[in-house]
Amino acid sequence: MAAAYFSRNRLRLGFLFVVLGVCLLSCAARQPSTQKLKVHKHLKRLNKKPVKTIQSPDGDFIDCVHITQQPAFDHPFLKDHKIQMRPNYHPEGLYDDNKVKTESNERENSIKQLWHVNGMCPEDTIPIRRTKEDDVLRASSVKRYGKKKHTSIVDPRIIPKSADPDLVNESGHQHAIAYVEGEKFYGAKATMNVWEPKIQQPNEFSLSQIWILGGSFGEDLNSIEAGWQVSPDLYGDNNTRLFTYWTSDAYQATGCYNLLCSGFIQINNNIAMGASISPVSAYRNSQYDISILVWKDQKEGNWWMQFGNGYVLGYWPSFLFSYLADSASMIEWGGEVVNSEPDGQHTTTQMGSGRFPEEGFGKASYFRNIQVVDKENNLKAPKEIGTFTEQSNCYDVQTGSNSDWGHYFYYGGPGKNPNCP
Repeated sequence: MAAAYFSRNRLRLGFLFVVLGVCLLSCAARQPSTQKLKVHKHLKRLNKKPVKTIQSPDGDFIDCVHITQQPAFDHPFLKDHKIQMRPNYHPEGLYDDNKVKTESNERENSIKQLWHVNGMCPEDTIPIRRTKEDDVLRASSVKRYGKKKHTSIVDPRIIPKSADPDLVNESGHQHAIAYVEGEKFYGAKATMNVWEPKIQQPNEFSLSQIWILGGSFGEDLNSIEAGWQVSPDLYGDNNTRLFTYWTSDAYQATGCYNLLCSGFIQINNNIAMGASISPVSAYRNSQYDISILVWKDQKEGNWWMQFGNGYVLGYWPSFLFSYLADSASMIEWGGEVVNSEPDGQHTTTQMGSGRFPEEGFGKASYFRNIQVVDKENNLKAPKEIGTFTEQSNCYDVQTGSNSDWGHYFYYGGPGKNPNCP
């Protein structure tokens, strides 16, 4: 009798374990599919139906999407927005009748993106780099895809060069920049040479950019950023790519890279945000540079971006920002890297060319002809340029000026070296 009782209970217990096992397997199977569902939903939101698709030699797909179907118009405040096809003001008078023809002729051979070799997008469309499933899966979450970390900006006026290295790398980001402050700015311009810095860890990046900043460096920072970057985590390769970024709350909830959220409105059908730039500079060899101009159309309030000689790409609507709705209070130019301290040591991720500034032209990376836009919409030389780097023995910056390059600086470095352990 007792034996039969125990036998029945063993059977019941065995059955319960089988049911529990099936449940666990089912839950485990369901978990990835939920994640996959989120990813596919996000991809559907980002990848709009194209009029034409061009495959780039680097593996990218560039979708030519009708200008009215771009991601910006998913924003509830932009549902009935009338696209501004040209700014009211241009600091270089690009839209003056006597300048349009000259500028358009100059630009024909000046800018190359890799995808151009296989075709161009037709009028009334914009080129958008297609987001792949793997791109989103590399992010920490679907929500964080295409966003910088909250800790990726420092106030150059606060941290001295001799700061404690442990405090310096608390954010995991390091910089070598020039900056101006103390007045109202309505834009900035620079020409920077383009490199392909080596990245040690996939979760690190190296970039060179202009920052247009407003507000404090706390929770309310407004920032518009544009330049070139190498970011394996974001793009899945080590190519040098054109990028933009914006945020109105210090990288917390708002903003993103390129067109990976609603915000920037693109009007240009020649240049794709996030697409590879080619060719790039080589050590002791040919130098290739790009010009970037960001300025405020004070009539409409929008912030515009130009790439090269005349490629006006589009604008960030003023309602996206609080402080920048009026003007910027600081402009920064320079480089930034992520130092994840692999193996407890400084990363070998390079900034710029990976060489220190003192090596000069053909070896070090540079920003030249740096300028700011004033209230009268004129480009002018910046006053009292400051410089900042957390650890000058890892990455450094040196300024100068002459008649050809105006105000300029060399910057960058190799990261880990005998003086930067």
